[in-house]
Parts: sequence; C-alpha cells; structure tokens
Amino acid sequence: MKAKYIILLAVSVLVLVLDQVTKVYIDKTMRLHDSITVIEGFFNITYLRNKGAAFGILANSSWRLPFFLLVSAVAVVVILVVVSRLRDDQKVSALSLSLIFSGALGNLIDRVRLGEVIDFLYVHWYEHYWPAFNVADSAICVGVFLLAIEMVLEERREKAQKQQ
Repeated sequence: MKAKYIILLAVSVLVLVLDQVTKVYIDKTMRLHDSITVIEGFFNITYLRNKGAAFGILANSSWRLPFFLLVSAVAVVVILVVVSRLRDDQKVSALSLSLIFSGALGNLIDRVRLGEVIDFLYVHWYEHYWPAFNVADSAICVGVFLLAIEMVLEERREKAQKQQ
C-alpha cells in the first residue's frame, strides 16, 4: 500500500475516533450550555450545538442540512480524488488532505446523526470570544494551514528548479 493511503487511513481513523469519542463524552457528561473553566480568562470546555457552519452561518436556513450534507460529501469525494493523484513524495500534502478529510467526515457524521454539530472547545480572551469548535474543526484548520504552507514551499521549489 502506498504511503499516501497509509497516511489517509491512519490520520482519518485517529481523528475520527478522537472527534467522535470527545463529542459523545461531552454529550453524555454535560448539559447543553454547561461550561467548565480550564484556563481562567482563556479556555473553557462549553457544550454547544451548532446547526450552521463556522460562526453559525446558515443556522436558521431551511435548506441548511441538505446543503451541508452535499458540501461535505462533495469535499470528501474531491479529497479522495486529489489524494489518489498525489505523487509518492507529497507526504505533507497527504497529511494535510487527510486532516481536512477526516474533519469534514467527523462533522458530516454529526450532521447525519444529530442534524447539527457538537462544539465544545471555547477559546477567548476574557470577554472576547472565538466561536466554539471541536476536534474535527481543528483538524480541518490545521490541514488547511499545512496545505497552504506546502503549496508555497512547492512553488518555491519549482521556481528554484527552473532557475538552475
């Protein structure tokens, strides 16, 4: 089996298990809107449910669930196609896409199972709050960040090769 598929499988299993286990744990041990201070003035575990996308976008739209299911399904398929086309030496890209894939799949599972996503990681600077998120959201953000860095580095490598 090629390294890119091993990365995809390993990362996906790890992220999906961590994402779903943490969400089930929060759901079983906390009441909705309960909050536990972890670092005063900076980080709480707060049980929230998000019917929308990031920042609650489209939360009250009647077509939000079919839209999010379709977008997530398309993202999953596109990522699988892109991973299949990666070169063997593009391990960082495989890792990045695997993080995005597993994050999208983790939130897709919530939307199918619950019609909404469980969020619980709540970062803030005293009264200035960032929207709550979860392990899947974190995987997507880290994956996008790594992919952006890899794309910039790949472009620099190509320019350096052309100059030689």
